Amino acid sequence: MSRKAPEGLLIAEMGVIETIESDNVLRWDGEILYVEQDIYHNGQLVHRKYKRRVTKDVARAILAMAGPTH
Repeated sequence: MSRKAPEGLLIAEMGVIETIESDNVLRWDGEILYVEQDIYHNGQLVHRKYKRRVTKDVARAILAMAGPTH
């Protein structure tokens, strides 16, 4: 299920309000762990399926939840 941020982020230097939609599904492409996001500026789609990397701290927490891999 896709969800839209309730409020956008004002990017003053660009004069736009940015909102993001994501299905919040973690993906692995063999190199990076990421989520796909659709990025909107003032309601207009500017990036479809943008890959946003998961931070190292989040990746470590996920790995810890997954348990040993041996």
